[in-house]
Amino acid sequence: MENRFFNINDTEVQMTMVVKLHQLQRDGLPSLTYRNLEDYLQYALWRDRYPKQLHTAVDDVLSVTAGDIVQFLSRQAIVDGSRMDLEDFADLIGG
Repeated sequence: MENRFFNINDTEVQMTMVVKLHQLQRDGLPSLTYRNLEDYLQYALWRDRYPKQLHTAVDDVLSVTAGDIVQFLSRQAIVDGSRMDLEDFADLIGG
């Protein structure tokens, strides 16, 4: 039997992601993008291992909460900001 892993590139997982994205947007995260959800799954939820079964991947996607996404994006913003120079923030601080 073939060792198959399910990830964000599988059509079945992508369809589930679209459904979940619409739910999250409707339930309080209207500016959430498909890419945000994709990043969360790839770099947080499935960072160490992709699911081997489709039903596990679908369950993982459908169990994502708004809090999970917000926490991930907040951490990502802090990490990205720490890599930037002070000049990159000039437009924010009026300089």
